[in-house]
Amino acid sequence: MPLSDDVTTTRGHSLADIPRRSAARFPHKTAIVHRDTRLSFAAFDVLVDQVAASLWADGLRPGDRMAILSHNCWHYPILVFGAARIGVVSVPINFMLTAPEIAFILNDCAPRALIVEGELCGVADQAVEQSSGAIEVPIVLSLSNIPPPVGWTEFDDWLARSPDTPPPVTVADDDVIRIMYTSGTESRPKGAIHTSRTLMWQYMSCIVTGEMTADDIEVHALPLYHCAQLDNFLITDLYLGATSIILDRPDPTAILDAIEREKATNLFCPPTVWGALLRSPALAGTDLTSLRKGYYGASALPVEMLRELRRLAPELRLWNFYGQTEMASLATVLGPDDQDTRGGSAGRPALNVETQIVDDADRVVESGVVGEIVHRSPQTTVGYHNLPDKTADAFAGGWFHSGDLGYFDDDGYLWVVDRKKDMIKTGGENVASREVEEILYAMDGVQEAAVFGVSDPVWIEAVTAVVVPVAGHTIDELAVLTHCRDHLAPYKIPKSVLFMDQLPKNPSGKILKRVLRNTINVRR
Repeated sequence: MPLSDDVTTTRGHSLADIPRRSAARFPHKTAIVHRDTRLSFAAFDVLVDQVAASLWADGLRPGDRMAILSHNCWHYPILVFGAARIGVVSVPINFMLTAPEIAFILNDCAPRALIVEGELCGVADQAVEQSSGAIEVPIVLSLSNIPPPVGWTEFDDWLARSPDTPPPVTVADDDVIRIMYTSGTESRPKGAIHTSRTLMWQYMSCIVTGEMTADDIEVHALPLYHCAQLDNFLITDLYLGATSIILDRPDPTAILDAIEREKATNLFCPPTVWGALLRSPALAGTDLTSLRKGYYGASALPVEMLRELRRLAPELRLWNFYGQTEMASLATVLGPDDQDTRGGSAGRPALNVETQIVDDADRVVESGVVGEIVHRSPQTTVGYHNLPDKTADAFAGGWFHSGDLGYFDDDGYLWVVDRKKDMIKTGGENVASREVEEILYAMDGVQEAAVFGVSDPVWIEAVTAVVVPVAGHTIDELAVLTHCRDHLAPYKIPKSVLFMDQLPKNPSGKILKRVLRNTINVRR
């Protein structure tokens, strides 16, 4: 039967409800620590209301978009929740992107508001100039002493000029509330659409599978534009009533200092950052005895690193979180009890996730057989923004197709063996090889190019390019890297460039990247 508005409102549990409900349970408890700012849950909720009221006063309405371009700060979660409170869709943007890359996202999602860290206003202005739309509400976060550029309104001034509370807005479970852009395996970023339903189910999966509680004190150092740090950890902490220590960036010294100073119990890092902590000169004088729960993702944790972490923090238990942006982002988990016996595995499906391995005809394969990893879950994206064909392909047969290849062993543990479409995971970031290749093909003197990842002790996978020059042209590595720096974010730039007379291909003309990868590994 249809529900009345009163019943619907009473049963509501959207993203926007989290700050208010946590404030009701823990009004005086510390919610957020960032630099010299410490916010209680009550103060956090007040600021969320002020952001919502300010967006509303500027004319934003449910379904409008608000983009965020910033390093980590206490403002970030407040902006995300403030937008959600009036049904505005938040769009986090990778701060490492170049102006043309940001312009593509602005064109695709057409935000009415753009919230930018002061140091990034220059690249933001360039991106706006290169995009087709106009930003009606340009707000700058003054995280340093840089004065706001002409045309931008400082965040505190923006809040001060608006009402303290927004009008009541009902946000349904399946209303769009977030667009997370991911390079995935395509040449252009795709906007994965999430609703309160997808996010709330995902938070519960993280909390239960990751054994998270309100007593946790967690350090958040990885970028908040990424769903792993934002949704697997920060918002789950705010949901539970745990305390979050936000750092600007994953600097090893700052992380170690925060753990000791705040007596932190939880930390999420990809293996590259865990390794950097172990190599840091500051480690010797740091007390890590408070650490109880450690999380990693993007790749397996090397056995030697696992042993060293246990030596330094004997009470530390570890989880491997595997997933992707479209899963909001948790799919499977390898828990603490399996780290020794099944290191390298992605574990078992998380709570609220069903996972299978299928062949090219979407038929389920037997254990031990490699196929595509597919999922069913209420936390799956509802589709890609402005890409109906790609949405249909991804959900073919009633399962979400991850694009990753893997297999289940006889005990039901998932092992990820490759990417179906040449995605490179480097330093915790995804790089689409095709995107880099297109930049290389735009360079004078390049006849062919292939980009792929090779194993690397620091980056896990290093972006590597092989170039075939046009006959009669001379190209060196410096020229290629300079060209890439003009068009790509730093983490997408190849770590090395090699030159060949021709690329290996199969009979149909497809470049054999596996052969190239093996050739590179042999040379190394």
